[in-house]
Amino acid sequence: MKKYLTAVILCLTAFTAQAQDTIPAEPAKVYKKVPKSFCFRVSFTDKKNCGFSVKHPEAFLSPKSIARRKRYGLKVDTHDLPVTPAYLQQLRDMGLHVKNVSKWNNTAVVALSDSTQISAVRELPFVKEARCVWESRDSVLEKGPEPDRLKDLTNKRDTTEHYYGKVPERIEMLRIDSLHRAGYKGAGVTIAILDGGFRNADVVKGLSAAKILGTRNFVRPEKSVYEELSHGMNVLSCIAANTPYSLVGTAPEASFYLLVSEDGESEQLVEEDNWAAAIEYADSLGCDLVNSSLGYQLFDHKYMDYRYHQLNGQTALISRTAALAASRGMLVCNSAGNSGMGAWKKIGVPADAPNILSVGAVTDNKINTYFSSLGNSADGRVKPDVMALGQFAPVYDTDGAVTFVMGTSFSSPIMCGAAACLVQAFPKVRPTEIIRALQQSGGNAEHPDNIFGYGIPDFVKAFEILSE
Repeated sequence: MKKYLTAVILCLTAFTAQAQDTIPAEPAKVYKKVPKSFCFRVSFTDKKNCGFSVKHPEAFLSPKSIARRKRYGLKVDTHDLPVTPAYLQQLRDMGLHVKNVSKWNNTAVVALSDSTQISAVRELPFVKEARCVWESRDSVLEKGPEPDRLKDLTNKRDTTEHYYGKVPERIEMLRIDSLHRAGYKGAGVTIAILDGGFRNADVVKGLSAAKILGTRNFVRPEKSVYEELSHGMNVLSCIAANTPYSLVGTAPEASFYLLVSEDGESEQLVEEDNWAAAIEYADSLGCDLVNSSLGYQLFDHKYMDYRYHQLNGQTALISRTAALAASRGMLVCNSAGNSGMGAWKKIGVPADAPNILSVGAVTDNKINTYFSSLGNSADGRVKPDVMALGQFAPVYDTDGAVTFVMGTSFSSPIMCGAAACLVQAFPKVRPTEIIRALQQSGGNAEHPDNIFGYGIPDFVKAFEILSE
């Protein structure tokens, strides 16, 4: 399965024989040997002597995180307690590098060069299990200098007669324009976007008005999120774009944190751990919603792959984490996947998680796209939950101009931004209730299935349901 939930468009270009003669040959690829290294997910047995108590959450949770829980009447529990510091220190004392930590899962990812070291880790009395989640290749491609990301920046603006820009159906099919006219555009709502990179989002003119509160790279901390791949920037523009008659997103007045959890250089289980660390960070920042246009099923190493019976919302760490985020008052939107035409066909993880919005893709004619992944979850729950435009969705490209893309990667943020408008309108209503209202308002609500789920939500109807 593709790590990014974006359908690939194949463009065929005709060249004359003369033109082909002028195309320079690609430089020869040079590979170099690298020392073998590994990452293991270490799961701990308990949180004894962690130094904190759920009775005093102010000692380990941020004020914004506590405020969100209080707003929704949610209790702090042991999942919120930090991992026991002494356990982490003992791993470091063994010469292991702790890469990231998940308090919700009570795990830590450690890096090591000698896999036999993990035997000693497994013998520690506070270790439940240790599983390999990343292993290096034997050789890697030597890279040249990083290309100048500003080289092709033009910020060309195309204007249209429609306020929302091209393909206004993405807005109108949800009736989110009615909420915008009523003053609900996401103001005061904070959205975390978990993705693989936000290349040029800081210099694309159409995103200059976006309220970016902060960034963090959980894969390569030393590298700016604006230097990574562009997928997250495309996703951001679905929500945050605010250039009338060119491109306007579904929550143009919301605020954002841009978090990189996806490693574009490999497909391995450690990306679930990156994702968990990122969404826990989003919780600490007090984020109200999360968009994740990511999903997993197949990996570089077959022993990491998922089977359909495991899509029960409980098996994958990333799915359990998504459910935990929901239980802490965050509304999580995740792409359903683009496997509808492949052998797999089904959703991936964490789209199987309960109490989140798994979003499939439709065309501007409200027909399900050929690539949108199918449900249901392995334990019989309706998936995808809802649908939004995912074919030829307008987004900003790295040159700053509007381009068109395909994939549930884009139906999810369109839905996420729209949901943010409801969160603004009903700040004390729990996300699970908002999700239920969206399901009830869907065009397929009377007979939800494994293709459309509950269908395309009517946000005006959902607003009325929540107002009752």
